[in-house]
Amino acid sequence: MKVSIHPSLHQQKEPLSFGIIHYQDIQVGESPQMLKGRLQLFQESIFFELQETNVADLEGVREWRDIFKALGKDPNRYRHSAESLYRRIKKKNYLSPVHSAVDLNNFFSLEYQSPIGLYDTSQIKGDVSIRLGKPGEEYQGLNGRSNSLENLLVSVDQNGAFGSPFVDSERTAINQSTTEALQIIYLRPSLTPEAHIQLTDSLKSMFIQVHGGSGKSYIVSTTQ
Repeated sequence: MKVSIHPSLHQQKEPLSFGIIHYQDIQVGESPQMLKGRLQLFQESIFFELQETNVADLEGVREWRDIFKALGKDPNRYRHSAESLYRRIKKKNYLSPVHSAVDLNNFFSLEYQSPIGLYDTSQIKGDVSIRLGKPGEEYQGLNGRSNSLENLLVSVDQNGAFGSPFVDSERTAINQSTTEALQIIYLRPSLTPEAHIQLTDSLKSMFIQVHGGSGKSYIVSTTQ
């Protein structure tokens, strides 16, 4: 499976980069206590930090709000997934453990202040392209409703769109039967190319440490 950026995105003024990780032979299950503990402590730390800080003022959150706006999507109506996590924590509505893959994905999304998509590749057909959503395009999301994808960054296979930095689809959701997965990190434009690689490799190493298996990672960018 190949992941690439649709040519139309190369015309956007803001450079866009994505960390891509393919996992094989992983085992998803209940999160180890180490991960549960780190996620809980991290949320408590964020909660206290946000008593004196607006979520929208966090550097990573602000960057992705600006990208949404530049692409034509109102960031006040369509908050990217990392911002949504931070807003939950600000209300002390802490994230409950789901399973090891989702919990680790949420942990890194909070750490990087960036959306991260995680998909069961058995539900993906053919290669994947990252492009802008088209008028009338939508899918049933993990938020339990049909979501408009127009002017959102979307990941698309032969069966249509399945992921975005706003909310992912039900179709490709990870579960405890998943053995192969695709991870897409929406990298912050302000970070250097070297930081993009380091961040992606760090996430891959931690994911494999928890889930076993193997992983292959690379960066795709509109500047390449």
